[in-house]
Amino acid sequence: MRLILVVILCVCGACYAQDKDDRLPAAVAQALAQAGLPLSSIGIYVHEAGAARPVLAVGDTRALNPASTIKLLTTLAALDQLGPAYQWTTEVYASAAMQGDILAGDLILRGSGDPRLTLENFWLMLRDLRARGVREIRGELVLDRSLFAGVEAGDAGSFDNEPSRPYNTQPDALLVNFKSIRLNFIPDGSRRAVNIVAEPALPQVQIVNNLALSNEPCGDWVEKLKVGVTGDATTARLSFAGNFPLACGEKERHFSVLSHSQYMLGLFSVLWRELGGSFAGGVRDAPVPAGARLVLAKPSQPLVDVIRDINKYSNNVMARQLYLALGAATFGAPAAADKSARAITQWLDTRRLSVTELVLENGSGLSRVERLTARGLGQILLYASRSAFMPEFVSSLPLVSVDGTMRKRLKDSDVSGQAHIKTGSLAGARAIAGYVLDAKGRTNVLVFIANHPRAAEAIAAQDALLKWVYAR
Repeated sequence: MRLILVVILCVCGACYAQDKDDRLPAAVAQALAQAGLPLSSIGIYVHEAGAARPVLAVGDTRALNPASTIKLLTTLAALDQLGPAYQWTTEVYASAAMQGDILAGDLILRGSGDPRLTLENFWLMLRDLRARGVREIRGELVLDRSLFAGVEAGDAGSFDNEPSRPYNTQPDALLVNFKSIRLNFIPDGSRRAVNIVAEPALPQVQIVNNLALSNEPCGDWVEKLKVGVTGDATTARLSFAGNFPLACGEKERHFSVLSHSQYMLGLFSVLWRELGGSFAGGVRDAPVPAGARLVLAKPSQPLVDVIRDINKYSNNVMARQLYLALGAATFGAPAAADKSARAITQWLDTRRLSVTELVLENGSGLSRVERLTARGLGQILLYASRSAFMPEFVSSLPLVSVDGTMRKRLKDSDVSGQAHIKTGSLAGARAIAGYVLDAKGRTNVLVFIANHPRAAEAIAAQDALLKWVYAR
């Protein structure tokens, strides 16, 4: 048995040795070998800012799926083209004159694609509306979503057959709260029950709670839930069964289960009532009619805050909204994915960044077809390091072992707090890209992309590369 094991190890070692690249740091090569990842599956590019040649380049011209690291291109192009202070404006119109505090006509909302129209910001907008004297609305809620009229209606489940997951929410010119519902699971040990609290609690969504409280370790608590989602675009039923461990404490999950219009109707009705308003109408989609009166215009947070959320927390929905907004700002309304792709490629050309291998779909990385080379992404990051808005861009990336998607990695290592790194994760793809401030005070651009059925195992090799760049 021992002899057989030795032979197997030797054979495997020989297989890897045939694909060996002596340029790789030993720790990185070892981690790749242990993960069973061949060099043909990776692209690595490391370049010190200001240097003429890269420090390390292996498979760097290979077109790979960059997963969410493509967000770096989307956000950088937007920063450069639109400016860090760029804002979106959501407008509120009335179709009729006020009669005291009564609007006898429709209330019309026109969206501009704001990626960050959160529940809180929407509530503030409605509060401003109430402060302007509007109490009762006797008409309907009309949604002008025409800015994104050129965007093909997508199937939320087409990417991974998970249509109720919020990251699959389709873009919309009037997207509020990411069209999601947060469910809080609150264990009650004295009653041996699990309470489920929805925020917002929409009338079109029914929650059926058949959860049992258990005393088992928390572990992967999501896997212990049996979730059922039924209904149509106007109503939904979320049912929960299985065990919820008391040891988990309070947990939360997010769901997207209604159409954009029905979600907006439910949310508006609930919030308007809470603010002391009256509304009993329905909802329909239509452009702002001629003669409608502008009641208020609500600006968004500036772009610099938006890109921070996109990159720190890898928000796919916000990235897709920004991607479409960039195309519309460059080539005019309505927004469309092909306009956005042209806007970015045009920007690359004007900045003399040759990225001929680039394939764009939605600019978020939630794609099976997007492609970019490690060298191409590295060159884009080098350009950003020389730009006037470099501080805004770099600070939007997760800080290693501190925040965002890198907060749990490389704890207690020398590179902790010394690198701003964007992550990317898909089935078959793992990537990191960003900046490392090394032990000698030099700024280094780093890109590591792995495409392989075992790509999830590339994390150790990526961490090894980060450590090597810091210490070199």
